[in-house]
Amino acid sequence: MFTHIKNIPKLSWSSNSPRNFKPSLKTLFYLCLGLVFFGFGEGLLIVAGIGASPWNVLHQGIAESLGLSVGTIAFLVSFLVLLLWYFLDQKIGMGTIINFIIIAIMIDITILYFDKPNDFILQLLMVFVGISVVGFGTAMYLIANLGAGPRDGLMTGLQKKTNSPIALVRTSIEIVVVLLGWFLGGIVGIGTLFYALGIGSAVAIFLQLFSNSKK
Repeated sequence: MFTHIKNIPKLSWSSNSPRNFKPSLKTLFYLCLGLVFFGFGEGLLIVAGIGASPWNVLHQGIAESLGLSVGTIAFLVSFLVLLLWYFLDQKIGMGTIINFIIIAIMIDITILYFDKPNDFILQLLMVFVGISVVGFGTAMYLIANLGAGPRDGLMTGLQKKTNSPIALVRTSIEIVVVLLGWFLGGIVGIGTLFYALGIGSAVAIFLQLFSNSKK
């Protein structure tokens, strides 16, 4: 059952180490493909207009204040978060850099080519599709094992420094960024709630499906 999965499965395209800077083309392909899906899903949540994921609420708010695109802000925030890794003793992998470049690009592409549905049911459907796509992309890039994304590294680094439960650290980060983003004008809504409640299960489901595929 996906609810019992605790480890990231190792598949034929998994890197042996997150610090592998010479991965196979197969590993690199699946990493990039996973990040494309991740950014696309995040973009769909923004386009739906009823609440983005917590970090994108922050990106929306800053973008609104500065007049820049959400993808540009996502890139800049990721870079700033990455700078904090130095103080948290986190190690950068190839996937760490590729992560925020591809995701930022895909967010802007999705916002550009998709329109907000007029019907609330269609907006909800877009949210659920977005969460599923993010879950799929997350599972794929985690299995590639080429380094955590900037935000995941922030979470694990703070957990090690504070020795606090990882759930508490993750929740605290999400609350801070969503409140700051909302204050700056980002959209918080039912989509944000559904993302918070559903993303963990979505990732676990796809990790389980990938794990079953090797049997």
